Amino acid sequence: MRSATLLSEPVPGSADRCVRGLPSMSPLTEKDRPIIQLLLSTGTCPRCVLRFCCVGSQMLYRHPHEELLKDLQKFLRNSHEEEGSVCLDVSNPPCKRLRLEPGEEGASDRNRNGAIPQLPPADDGNAATQSLPGNICNVCLGVLQEFCEAGFVKKVCQKVNSADYQFTSFVFSVSLPPQLSVRERAAWLGVKQQMRNLGLPFPEDDIIQLKEAYKWIIHPQLSEELGVPADGKSLFEVSVVFTHPETDEECHFLATACPDCFKPAKNKQSVFTRMAVIKALEKIKEEDFLKHFPCPPSSPKNHCDALEIQCNNGAVFVAGRYNKYSRNLPQTPWIIDGERKLESSVEELISEHLMAQFKADSFNFSSSGREDVDVRTLGNGRPFAIELVNPHRIHFTTEEMRRLQQAINDSSDKIQVRDLQLVTREAIGRMKEGEEEKTKTYSALIWTDKAIQREDITFLDDIKELKLDQKTPLRVLHRRSLAVRCRLIHTMRSEYIDEHHFRLHLKTQAGTYIKEFVHGDFGRTKPNIGSLLNRTADILELDVESVDVDWPPTLAD
Repeated sequence: MRSATLLSEPVPGSADRCVRGLPSMSPLTEKDRPIIQLLLSTGTCPRCVLRFCCVGSQMLYRHPHEELLKDLQKFLRNSHEEEGSVCLDVSNPPCKRLRLEPGEEGASDRNRNGAIPQLPPADDGNAATQSLPGNICNVCLGVLQEFCEAGFVKKVCQKVNSADYQFTSFVFSVSLPPQLSVRERAAWLGVKQQMRNLGLPFPEDDIIQLKEAYKWIIHPQLSEELGVPADGKSLFEVSVVFTHPETDEECHFLATACPDCFKPAKNKQSVFTRMAVIKALEKIKEEDFLKHFPCPPSSPKNHCDALEIQCNNGAVFVAGRYNKYSRNLPQTPWIIDGERKLESSVEELISEHLMAQFKADSFNFSSSGREDVDVRTLGNGRPFAIELVNPHRIHFTTEEMRRLQQAINDSSDKIQVRDLQLVTREAIGRMKEGEEEKTKTYSALIWTDKAIQREDITFLDDIKELKLDQKTPLRVLHRRSLAVRCRLIHTMRSEYIDEHHFRLHLKTQAGTYIKEFVHGDFGRTKPNIGSLLNRTADILELDVESVDVDWPPTLAD
């Protein structure tokens, strides 16, 4: 199927002088001629010319560079001879536009007589002497030229394919050199001056954004080459970072005029970031800009370089429940002053298998509360979630997840996992709710200094909804703020063992410090088992028997 004609000849007798049969028309009119003539003559590429004429047809930008140039030159020759307008197909919806400067009141498409002033005829030999196919555009620095060609698209796709990602769609992002905003402003001011000299109102103060135009051109090519659609909501991102060797040189005058806009940053190689340059352009006066930068901008010495072509997959989240059977295993790596205290952790025993299978760059581990290194987690286990950052593999069947769970369980006798499954980021919020709102059940082995009989502890079974005031424990004061937290012991059940030992089963509010409830933490938890029994008490063993959070969903074995 043939593409629509780029610049169509006027149709005699039609009211709007446009070609019949095309769905929606946006004409290049006589008032666009000085813009086209000036920009082409100063070395602006045809696609940037269309941007400055606010042409919103995506299809037009996809036409070959040489064809666009010929059609614009043809327009310059014909527009002086024809009273009507030359039309462009804009079957695509209007685009986002870049606002360059506040508009002036009173600007219109016509002069005071209601007519567009006549312009001198275009000189076929000079109108586009600078915009030759091999020249670098003085506005986009080549971004809308060679980086739109099939060769560069193939290079991007080779990088994507070699990275070996799983994806069903993609989102494309681009980072541009900061001085493109400077050159864009300079070109616009040049057009503004030209229109004033001709007695014409200067054009609207917005143009098609360079990034938008570039994506219009590149999206269909990438889609065809990769075999998947472009989707703004896709979790798989393909990004290109463009740089230019003269960025600092061309932006330096802005630092002199607006020094407060440019502040050194630790992680930035140059102060001339995109946001800093835009801020300075908003602040600098027009006359100061004209003094320090040519308008329209001069021809560049070099084109942009594609410094980086990167791929990144959105995070994948895996959830489950873990049991910890060791009293010598921390939940997360135990490192003090750079020295590892224990060789492994719950987090590492689980994540190493997930990292290998999902081929992720890194991970973040979270859980519904945490147990101490010497505390076991029994029963149905503790809910956990792992965020896998930039995974190369994202699709797993239920059977594959079951085998992955089995591999984790076979690798160590210190932990076991169950209900391993893929979840969404939003679903993890249900796990975090349980940290403060749900209940937890514990089993504690307690020692007393004075001998006890069975009847000395049976009263504990009758205590319900015991309110505690717990000052931040001394053992966690280095990582938690000092505060008094009110907690509830819902129920207790005692099991007598001997004169100095008994086991206590407790159901508590989440967030209760059980060890401190037993020994009192030098009076920082009141009341405590020691004060209730009127003797010194300490905890020898503690097990988490249940974490009452109904998440993640239980899976069939």
